[in-house]
Order: sequence, then structure tokens, then C-alpha cells
Amino acid sequence: MDLVIQNGTVVTMNARREVLFGADLLVRGGRIARVGRVAPGSSARRTLDASGMVVIPGLVQGHVHACQTLFRNRADGLELLDWLRERIWPMEAAHDERSMRASAELTFAELIRSGSTAALDMGTVHHTGAIFEAARDCGFRLTSGKAMMDHGQGVPAGLRETTRESIDESLRLAREWEGAQEGRLHYAFAPRFALSCTDELMREVARLSREKNLRIHTHASENPAECDAVRQRTGRDNVVFLHELGLTGPRSCFAHCVWLTSEEQRILRESGTSVCHCPSSNLKLASGIARIPELMAEGVHVCLGPDGAPCNNNLDMFLEMRLAALIHKPRAGATAMGPQAVLEMATLGGARALGLEREIGSLEEGKRADIAVVDLRGEHSTPASDDAVAQLVHSGRATDVRHVVIDGRLVMRDRELLTLDLPAICAAAAEQARRLAVAVA
Repeated sequence: MDLVIQNGTVVTMNARREVLFGADLLVRGGRIARVGRVAPGSSARRTLDASGMVVIPGLVQGHVHACQTLFRNRADGLELLDWLRERIWPMEAAHDERSMRASAELTFAELIRSGSTAALDMGTVHHTGAIFEAARDCGFRLTSGKAMMDHGQGVPAGLRETTRESIDESLRLAREWEGAQEGRLHYAFAPRFALSCTDELMREVARLSREKNLRIHTHASENPAECDAVRQRTGRDNVVFLHELGLTGPRSCFAHCVWLTSEEQRILRESGTSVCHCPSSNLKLASGIARIPELMAEGVHVCLGPDGAPCNNNLDMFLEMRLAALIHKPRAGATAMGPQAVLEMATLGGARALGLEREIGSLEEGKRADIAVVDLRGEHSTPASDDAVAQLVHSGRATDVRHVVIDGRLVMRDRELLTLDLPAICAAAAEQARRLAVAVA
């Protein structure tokens, strides 16, 4: 069934970065059929009036942990390695299918209501199928993979696996979910980070990624103590080590990359590896501030993400955009992170990290219809700016998102979720979070 979004300010993010005023979008067969004026009396049986609103590509989250959303507000005041060992890993080990489904549904509800239509996710060791099932049922566009952990200090028994078990389960999930739902769901190998994986596992991930054309999603150089531990174990800097194992390349996305040497920056640029900037998480865990302006100036592909709810404590891409636009300016200058560059990170950059830049990330004819309609007429964003992109990045909020379309399907209208039961999701999440808290007490 066709859909027309009428009379909005359309931020296309096309090659010319055109912003069209009083424009329409025609959606047909899950794709954008026309950008511009749609003749009155078209065959569309559904319409959305976007008068006075901004129409943008759906935001693309470059790094999330849907398995951790139930842990929100339960892991404050710790740095990365203590945060993982004392709080996060024990709670991940306590997950079962019900709690994982509750965590995933809460994640996708929050993402959709804040204008996100796609994400690159890392599950935990077990029950990752429940995350895919939740995405399938609510219509979210997801690339995910089980966390791979065959090594590491302080790993609880519930997360320990052998190298063979980790690889076999990853391949099983890939067979089930890669390309499912007409390409809306994809699989990515997710070796957690250098300290939780053997060299053998990571070399095999690199080989299988090439063989099966699957993406790689991992963490790198997030925290000084982590970087020191990697050097002690391997004799190499983090990204150098991952590169020597074959994990860099255009199919790979490394979250964080806060503490990089010039050689590591060169490797990321030359290999085409994407970097996901997670400003809220890096601030909350006291990890530091990545040198994103320099990375982008050197030609490194950068996207944006919130990380997990317990190190953020929300999944709001508007907050991440605002932080990314602001926190670099005291060091790099007032023009260091312009709003256009930030919105590119949150749309086209994320699409590239998912390997979907030809399908999503901009509003162009032929691309998948992943769209958010944002109402910037609230008191916090008034008076309107002549620059819609600057207004989105500097003044926009998650609560300004009015309508969301994924794959041509309307999943939120007038802030009401159409594929998820929000009260039931919140109730289930609270119940399962209490159970997990008791299990790890």
C-alpha cells in the first residue's frame, strides 16, 4: 500500500545534501518512489501531513547492546573493566529467553520513538536469537550477532564458552538470520574485544567474515586500562593487534577508538574500517573523548551510537548528536563539528557501518523507505532556524519525533507505537529486571 508524506521540509542527505521545502515523499513497495511534489489524486491510500515538520532519513545506530537495556540505572560510577566484571557480565550471564526478549523489545521501543530505524547490535553469549525475533516482530532493521567470549579474566561461568562453541553458535545464528525478512535482518560476527577472545577465535572470525561476506563488530581502544592490558598480553597496540589478526576492513566497525596512536589512525583509514563514536558512554565511564574531528579529517569512516543503556543511560540519538557536536569544540575549535557532519554520522555513517549505504541513510528514489518525521515547533526549538540541519542537531529531542517508517511500514504514528505494546513492554521489563537483580545479588 502506497504512502505519501506531504508538505514537509525534506532533509535528503543525498550527494548534494539538498533540503527541499514543502516537498513530498512517495513510498511504494517498501522503497522511496519519488522525492519532490506528488500529484494530487495519486494512488496512495495512506497519507501523513508533515506541514511545519522536518522529514529525515531514519537515524542509524552504529553501536548498541540490546541485551543490556534491562540493566539501565544499575551500573553507575565505575570505569570500563570494573563495570564489566562487577555489574554487566554477571547480569548478562543471568539472562534467559524471557528477559532477553523483554530487553530487546524495550530497546526497539526506545529506538523507534527517538527516530532510529536501524542499528548495529552486539548481543551477549547466549539467547541472541530472542533479539532477532523481537526485531523481526516489530519491524526494526537490525544487524546483530552473539558476543564471542572464549577467554578473559573475571568472566562468569554463564558466559564462558570454548572457541569451537563460539564459532559454531555464531554460524548457526548466521544461517538462520542473515538476510531474513527480505534483507531487513543481518548477522555480524561480534568478538567482544581483544581481552575476551583468543587469537585463534579472532583469526577464524576474520577468515569467515571474508568467506561469507559477513560484518565484524567489536570494541577497541575504549579505556586506558584496557589498552594497557592488551599491550601486556600481545605486545601490540589494540588496533594494530586486531589488524594483524585480519579484523580490520570495510566490513568492520570498531566501537569507541578513544585512545589511538597515529599508526592506528592510519590503519583505520587505509583499511576502510568504520569507527563508532559513543560520546555519552565515553563520558559516563570516564573513558575519555575520541579525537573524532581528526579521524574524520583523515578520511576515517565515523558513525554514531549510544552504546548500552547502563553506560549512557538512554539510547537517544538526538542526545548523541548534540554531544558529538559540542564536546570537541573546546579542544578543536568552534567549527570543528558542524551539524551537517554530525547528521552524516547519524545517517550515512551508520548505513556504511552496516554495509547498507546503498539502501538506507538518505532519502533518495530507489532506497529503502526508512524515514522519521520530526516536529521542531516546540518551545525548546522555537524560533525556527533557516538551517534545518543545525536545528535538528542542536535543538532537536527524541520527543520531537512524530512518525517513523521502516521498510515502507508505518511503525509509529503521532508518537503511538504501532508494532509494539509499550505499556506491556515496560511492565515486562520491570519484572525481568527485578528477577535479574535478585539473580546476581
